[in-house]
Amino acid sequence: MNVFTDLLVKFEHAQIRPRQKPLFPRIFGHEAGGEYTVSHAGCVAKINPEAPLDKVCVLSCGVSTGMGATLNVAKPQKGQTVAVFGLGAVGLAACEGARMAGASRIIGVDLNPGRFDRAKIFGVTEFVNPKDHDKPVQQVIAEMTDGGVDRAVECTGSFQAMISAFECVHDGWGLAVLVGVPSKDDAFMTHPINFLNERTVKGTIFGNYKPRSDIPARVEKYMNKVSLYFQFMNHFIVLSYTRIFFYKQLKME
Repeated sequence: MNVFTDLLVKFEHAQIRPRQKPLFPRIFGHEAGGEYTVSHAGCVAKINPEAPLDKVCVLSCGVSTGMGATLNVAKPQKGQTVAVFGLGAVGLAACEGARMAGASRIIGVDLNPGRFDRAKIFGVTEFVNPKDHDKPVQQVIAEMTDGGVDRAVECTGSFQAMISAFECVHDGWGLAVLVGVPSKDDAFMTHPINFLNERTVKGTIFGNYKPRSDIPARVEKYMNKVSLYFQFMNHFIVLSYTRIFFYKQLKME
C-alpha cells in the first residue's frame, strides 16, 4: 500500500479548520508550518525517545526518499553505474544509496558546481553540469558510459531532468527512477522508441519505505552510529528566520 496516495490523499478533510477554513497549507496530507497537525495513524512512527529530533528529522522525508529510491526501487547491482540528477539532500541520499549498493561509478548532475565537493562524501565519482556542454546532458552521459548508465535517479522535480534521466540509461536494461514532484501542467515527453529499446521508468514516493516499520529501524541505525544522517545538513536555521532558508534555497546553497 502506498501510504501517501491511499491514506493521505483521502485524509485531506481532516484538517485544522478554524471557521471552516484550512489554517495551514497541506504537504502530503500534513499541515505545514504549525505546531500541531492531524495525521493518519499509518503515517506516524514511534521512534527511540533518546534520538535527537534535530538530526533524525531528515528521515521523515528527504533522506528516506532519496536513499529508498536507489536501494528499494532502482536496486543497482554491485559494479553498475548510476547517475543522480540533483545534488540537494534528496539527491545526496540517492548517491549514498548507490554507494552502499556498491556502484562503480556515481555521476552527479547539477547546475551548481559548488555542490560537487560535498557530493564526494556520499560516493559521487564524477560531476556533470549541463551548462558546461552544448549538447543534451543525456548525450553527454551516454558518451561517458559507452551507451548509458545502468540506473538513473531524478531528484529535482524538473520535467526536463526527468526526461534526461530516462534517456541517459542504457538500452536493454537501463532503469530510471523519478523522485522529484513536477508542476501540475508538466508533461513527460520522449520518443516511443526509448520504450521499445527496453528502457524502463519508475516513480516512487518516500522511497517505497513504510513509515511505521522502516523509520524506527533507520533511527536505530543512527543511534548505533551505522548512519550519520547529520551529514546531510549544511544549515541550521531557527523557525523565526525561515526567510533565510528560502533565500538560501533559491540560491541553491
